[in-house]
Amino acid sequence: MDDIKTFIESGILELYVLGDITPAEKQQVEVMVQKHPVVGAELEEMEKALESYALANAMQPSENQRGKILNSLVTNLADDSTFKSKKEEATVVAMPAQQTNNFYKYAFAASVALLIASTIALYSLNTQLQQKKEELVAMNTQNQRFSKTVGYMDEQLSIFRDTSYKVLRLKGTKNLPAGNVLVAWSPAKKKVMLDLKSLDMPVNDKEHQYQLWALVGGKPVDLGVFDKLDNDTLDMKQMKPIALAQAFAVTREPRGGSVNPTMNEMMLIGQF
Repeated sequence: MDDIKTFIESGILELYVLGDITPAEKQQVEVMVQKHPVVGAELEEMEKALESYALANAMQPSENQRGKILNSLVTNLADDSTFKSKKEEATVVAMPAQQTNNFYKYAFAASVALLIASTIALYSLNTQLQQKKEELVAMNTQNQRFSKTVGYMDEQLSIFRDTSYKVLRLKGTKNLPAGNVLVAWSPAKKKVMLDLKSLDMPVNDKEHQYQLWALVGGKPVDLGVFDKLDNDTLDMKQMKPIALAQAFAVTREPRGGSVNPTMNEMMLIGQF
C-alpha cells in the first residue's frame, strides 16, 4: 500500500493528465491503473479537476473585440466583385439572388469570427494549462527535495541514536586547515558511515576523488572513495566495512582510488 501511495504522490499522474510523460512512464501509469483501482480513481479525479478548471477559466473575447473582428470581416467580404458568378455577369441580378448571396456572406463572416474567437479562447486556455504544468513540475521538484531531506534526517537520527556507533569528526591538516567531516563507525556492525552533509572540503575535479582510510595497527586500510559535489548533498554514505580502527583519514587520490594513500595529499585526520 505504501508503494501505491508513493506512486500517487510522485507527481507522475499529474504529468500523465498533462501529456508531459515518456512512453515508458505512460505504460507504467496504465499498468498501475489496471492493477490498482485506487490509482485509477485518483487519475479520474485529476482529469475531472483539470476539466473543471479549464471550463471555469476559459476566456472569451470582449464584445468590443468581437465586434471589431466581425465588422472587419463583413466589410472585406461584402465586396460584390469578389462573389460575382457567371450568371450575374450575363444577366441583371434579381433581388432574391442578391439577398441569398448576402446571407451566405454574412454567415461565412460570422463563422470566421466565431472561429477566431474560439482560437483566442483556446490559446488562453493553453497558456493557463502551461502555467499550471510548470507549477506542478516545480511542486514535484520541491516535494522530492523535501522527501530527500526528511530521508537524510531519519537516517542520520537512527545512526546517532544507535549506541553501537562512535562519531568522530575528522579535522583538516596543513593541506586543508579548515576542512572537516563526520564519520560514524560501529565496530559491532563493522559499518562506516560518512556524513556528506557535514563535509567541508573543496569540490574535486574530474581526475580526482577523495579516499577514506582506516589506520589499523599503524597500517592504512582502504574504505572507499567519495566525491564532493558542487550542489547541496544530503547523504549518509556507507563506506567499506571494518571492525578495528585506531584512526580515520582522508586523502586526495586519482579517480578510482589508490592502493596506498598519497601522504602529501592528506586532507583530514582524526583518531579516538
